[in-house]
Amino acid sequence: MTDNRFLLVLDEGTTSTRAILYSLTGDMIATSQQDITQHYPAPGLVEHDAAEIWDKTLQCARAMVERAGGAETIEAIGVTNQRETVVAWDRSTGKPLCRAIVWQDRRTEAQCRSLRDAGHEPAIQTATGLLLDPYFSATKMAWVLKNVEGAATLGDRLAFGTVESWLVWNLTGGLHITDVSNASRTSLFPLTASSWDEGLCDLFGVPRAALADIVPSAGEFGTTKPELLGAAIPITGLAGDQQAATIGQGCFAHGQTKATLGTGAFVLANMGQTPPRSEHRLLGTVLCEVGGTRTFALEGSVFVAGSLVKWLRDSIGMLGNAAESEALARSVPDSGGVVVVPALSGLGAPYWLPDARGSITGLSFATTRAHIIRASLESVANVFHDLARAFAADGAGWSVLRLDGGMSANDWLAQDIADVLAIPCERPADVETTARGAAILAAVGAGHYASLEDAKVMVSSTQVFEPQMEAQARDTRLKHWKTALGI
Repeated sequence: MTDNRFLLVLDEGTTSTRAILYSLTGDMIATSQQDITQHYPAPGLVEHDAAEIWDKTLQCARAMVERAGGAETIEAIGVTNQRETVVAWDRSTGKPLCRAIVWQDRRTEAQCRSLRDAGHEPAIQTATGLLLDPYFSATKMAWVLKNVEGAATLGDRLAFGTVESWLVWNLTGGLHITDVSNASRTSLFPLTASSWDEGLCDLFGVPRAALADIVPSAGEFGTTKPELLGAAIPITGLAGDQQAATIGQGCFAHGQTKATLGTGAFVLANMGQTPPRSEHRLLGTVLCEVGGTRTFALEGSVFVAGSLVKWLRDSIGMLGNAAESEALARSVPDSGGVVVVPALSGLGAPYWLPDARGSITGLSFATTRAHIIRASLESVANVFHDLARAFAADGAGWSVLRLDGGMSANDWLAQDIADVLAIPCERPADVETTARGAAILAAVGAGHYASLEDAKVMVSSTQVFEPQMEAQARDTRLKHWKTALGI
């Protein structure tokens, strides 16, 4: 039975959407991927076309169903997504009201500042684990209501959702749900609650009726419309991308920590069944809810990682392709004194400076392209060093860091992170653990495995990078980093 039955994962990221076919034991069978258009209408604004996301996701899904030999071979579907991105649509027409506002977007900083100045942040953090920042979904929803023509007068026809809600709504023909991991990124859902908080909805100006029903991360949620993929396929797994990656890395025990290196970089530490309370500007979040048990995580969110390499390639022309960065970093013994602060979308954890801007310092006539590329990659480990100190201060120190995401395939970068953190770093054979985590949840939700622990056979094997850098070299580098930050 396991030889001819599959799991289909829909992995909707920031720069592309993919459908991935897995066996029930976790073997990746095939992938279909399409890029998502990035819209930058003004500095600090980032948007996606939600209709394009749905269209391309459906195309990828159909390709994988065909590869599997038909919809009858698909046991279940798991969905994972870029998290805080907000889609607004009209329930009666199914059409988006505007472009989706992406998690990187900074347009609501003024509203966040106003709420901070009014003294609301401590109560919001205590309830939701989140800080007041444009990153999260609630202020994006409020912006739509105030600025998109007709949104405020739609009444019960208005629907808000993060991207998994939008995809499930289209797949099922109207089921409006979100899982607890995505709900916990909105600023409207207390970590220990079972539903949206009316007081938070009122504070941010978001109507409760426009929000999705909250469900666990694994279970039988609904089925696809038969005409879309050829049969009614159960949807049984849902999770935000970073939570899914944590599950895909097998971080099922308290203290186990992963870092996903994609468009941004996101570190999550499993904190068990106790809601985390950070005193060092980290985030508390729901990792997942499976079998009636809710597990929490402590998170550090870095806004710019792989997107810095993409900027160097596409906007500055310093790279022909992203893979060149590893060879260039290796071609010089150090950065030549160059330090890059990757604040192209502000600085996230542990600094939380939304108005910060990127910088390159230490330039001289001896500086080459390779020095700048190396310094850009070094910025990832530099930020991770500061994150590690914050996690340790909050009682979640790292003894091993599990790396994943497309950028982690760079061996030089994986070694540099191990060197700067002075701890071993593990990297799975399959670095695309976000999709793997969604497959694990879907398998558990479909009843193929009784628990996440039973599904651990689906986790990929790992390669270990041991730290090699001398302490003096590390200290000197971090001293230059602190000077460049200026904080």
